[in-house]
Amino acid sequence: MHRFLTALTSRPWLVFAVVLAISAVFLVGAARNTRMETDLDEYMPKDHPAFVYSDEAEEWFDIKDGIIVAIEHPDGIYNHGTLSKIKALTKELQKHDRIDRGDVTSLYTADNITGSEDGLDVRAFYSKVPESESKLDALRTSVRANDMVHGRLVSEDETVTLIIAQIGDEAFSQEFYREILDLTAAYEGPEKLYVAGRPIVEGPMAYLAPKDMKRMVPIVLLVIVAVLLLVLRSPKSTLFTMLVVVLSTLWTFGLMAWLAIPIYAVATMIPVMLIAIGVADGIHIYGHLGLYQRKHPGLGARDGASEMIRGMWKPVVMTSVTTAVGFVSLLTSDVYPIKYFGMFTAFGVMVAMVLSLVLIPAGVVAFGLPRAKRARPKREGTDDVALRFGKGLMRHKRLVVTAAIIVVVVSALGATKIWINSSFLEKFERDSDIVLTDAFINEQFGGTSTLNVILEGADEGVMKSPDVLRLMDEMQTESETLAEVGSSFGLADYLRRINMVMHADDPAFDTIPESTELVAQYLLLYEMSGDPDALWRTIDYDYARSNVTLQLKGDDSKTINSAIAVVEKFRPLFEELGVEINYAGSGYKSLIFTDLILKGQVKSLVLSLGIIVVLLSLMFKRISAGLIGVIPISITAVVSFGAMGLLNIPLSTTTALISSIAVGVGIDYAVHFMERFRVAAKSTGEVLATVVDAMHHSGRAIMFNAVVVIAGFLVLLRSAFPPNRALGVLVSGNMFISLLGTVTIMVVVMVQTKIFFKKRS
Repeated sequence: MHRFLTALTSRPWLVFAVVLAISAVFLVGAARNTRMETDLDEYMPKDHPAFVYSDEAEEWFDIKDGIIVAIEHPDGIYNHGTLSKIKALTKELQKHDRIDRGDVTSLYTADNITGSEDGLDVRAFYSKVPESESKLDALRTSVRANDMVHGRLVSEDETVTLIIAQIGDEAFSQEFYREILDLTAAYEGPEKLYVAGRPIVEGPMAYLAPKDMKRMVPIVLLVIVAVLLLVLRSPKSTLFTMLVVVLSTLWTFGLMAWLAIPIYAVATMIPVMLIAIGVADGIHIYGHLGLYQRKHPGLGARDGASEMIRGMWKPVVMTSVTTAVGFVSLLTSDVYPIKYFGMFTAFGVMVAMVLSLVLIPAGVVAFGLPRAKRARPKREGTDDVALRFGKGLMRHKRLVVTAAIIVVVVSALGATKIWINSSFLEKFERDSDIVLTDAFINEQFGGTSTLNVILEGADEGVMKSPDVLRLMDEMQTESETLAEVGSSFGLADYLRRINMVMHADDPAFDTIPESTELVAQYLLLYEMSGDPDALWRTIDYDYARSNVTLQLKGDDSKTINSAIAVVEKFRPLFEELGVEINYAGSGYKSLIFTDLILKGQVKSLVLSLGIIVVLLSLMFKRISAGLIGVIPISITAVVSFGAMGLLNIPLSTTTALISSIAVGVGIDYAVHFMERFRVAAKSTGEVLATVVDAMHHSGRAIMFNAVVVIAGFLVLLRSAFPPNRALGVLVSGNMFISLLGTVTIMVVVMVQTKIFFKKRS
C-alpha cells in the first residue's frame, strides 16, 4: 500500500485531475437531484406491522391529518363579518385542487342534529350568513345546545372557531404550505387567524432545514479554518486539509442525489459532521510530517510525502474504518433518516480517508513541504509537558481508576432517567410562531394532535351493541379526565346526540340507547337524513369496526403514552365483549417511531462496539487490545447518556446519533494512541519512556484533533433547531471525555496489563 500510494502521489497533477473530474460528476448530481423530504410519514418504515395496520385503518375510516385554521375575534365570532369570512374561507379551501370538498369542516359545513315532527333533522347551522341580532342569537343558541360542535369547533368563550381541512400525505408540499399561509393572511382583520396541525409542521421544516444548513456550513468552515491555522500554523496545510473535507462532503451529497435519496432533517448535519471529523486525518498526517521534519532538517518534498504515507497510512486507515463502523452500525435502525445518515456519513468518512492519503501527499509533492516548526527549548517544550503528565499519571494510577469508576456509576444512574421524544414541535424554538400557534389552539380546543383508537369486533354489527357503545363512551369519558386529552369523538357521540334530540332534547336521554334495535334505527335515520361520510369516519359499513379519535394537547411520547395507558385499562372489558383494541393515526405512529429509535440505539451501540473489538483485535493481533481500545468510547457513551438523563435532554432523531458519533469519532483517539504506544513500547521497552513518547506524538495530535472537532460541533449552538444545539454541546462534551479517557484510564490499563511489552520493565 505504501509503495502504491507513493507512486500515485508522485504524479500530483494526475491526482488533481482525477479528483476534480469525480467531484464535477457529484456536483452535477447534487445540483440537479437534491431534494428535501418533509413528509413525516416517510421517516418511518412502511413494512413495520404497526405502520401496516395503521395505514389500513386510515383507509377504512379515511383518517387524515388536518390543517387547522383558527379564527379569533376578540368580541366573539357571532357577527356578520366573521361568519361571512368563515363561509368564504371554507369555500375557498373546498375549491382547492389538493383538498376534497367533503374534507373541510367548519361551522358553515358542520351538521346540526335536531329532532323534528318527522323524526330526525340534520342540516347545516347556516347557509345564508345571518345579519339580524335575532338570527345571530338563534345561531348562537343552536351551537351552544350541540356539544358535538360547542367546545370542539367553537371555543367555550365563543371568541374562536376552527376550520379543519383534512389532506392526504401526498397533497402536502412547500408550495401548498405557502398557499395556505397566503390564503389565511388575506382574511386577517379585525379577526386574527392561526394555522396549525401536523402537516403545517412540515412546511417550516422544509424551509428552515436547508436554510439552517446553508447558514451553518460557512460558519463551520470559518471556525475550522481558524483553528487549523492555529494548530497547523501553515496556510498550505490548512488549505489541503479543508479541501479534503469539502470534497468529501460534496461527494456524499452528490451520491445521495444520484441514488435519489432525499435529504431528511437530520441529514442537514452531515456537512458539519464531515467537516469536523474529516480534518482529523489531515491533522495527524501533517503532525507526523512536522515531527519528522524536526529530525530531518534537509528533507525533500517527495521524501516528505513518502514518509507521510509510510508513517500514517495504517493508523489513518484503521481510524477511518473504525469511525465508519460507528456510523454504519446505524443501519440497524428501522428509522430511515438515521439509517441514511449513518450510511452516507460513513461513506463521507471513507472518502475523506482516501483523499487524505492521496490529495495531501500530492499537494506536498506539487507545492512543497510546509514550513518546519522550530523546536522549542526543552524546558518549555512538549517533551517536558508529556514527561510531567506521564509521571503524574503513573504516580496516581489508583486515583485515575477510582475517578473513572465514580463517573461511570453516576452516569449510569443518570442514564436511567433518559426519555424518548419524537415530537416534531420540539424541533422549533418555544417562542416561534408555529409553537405559539399550536399552544393557542390547544388551550382553546381539544388539541392539534390525535390518537385513533380502533375497536375491532369478530362479528358484523357488534358495534351496534349497547354494551359495546356504553363501554366506548365510558372509555372516552375517562380519557378526557387526563389533562393531555382535550376531547374525544366517536360513534357513541352520534348516538347520544340522536337519542337526546329524539326525546325532545331531554338531557336525561343524553345516553346510549337501550337496545340494539333502537341503535340500528337511529343510525338508519341519520344515514337517510345526514351526511353519511361523516358517520363513516367513526364506523365501517359492517359495523364491525369503530374509530374513536382522541384529541391530544401534545405530540410527544409522554402525552401519547398517558392516553394509551387509560385506553388499555378497558382492553379486558372489551375482550369480554369480543372486541379488540388497536391503534392508528399519526400520533400512534410517532410513538412507535420513538420505540424504534431506542431499539436502534441499543442495537447500533452493541454492534459497533462488538465490531470495533474484533477489528482492533485483528489490527493489533490480540483480543486484549480490542477490549482495551473500546474502554474510552464505552465510558464516553455511558457519560453521554447519563448527561442526557441528568440534564433532561430527550432522545430524539437528532440526539439519537450521540452514541454512534461518540464511538465513530472517539475511537480515532484510541487507535492512534494505541498504535504509537505499541511502536514506542517496542523501541524503548520502558514504561515511562513509552508513555512520554505516545503523549508527545499521538497525544499531542489527538488533543489538536479534539480541539478542532469540539470547535466544529460547538458551531451547532447557532442552529435554528434546539435539538441540533443540544447535539453540539453533547458531542463536544463527548470528544473531551474520549480524549481524557484515552490519555488516562486507557493508558493506565495498557501499563498495568503490559500489553505491548515483551517483558516486565
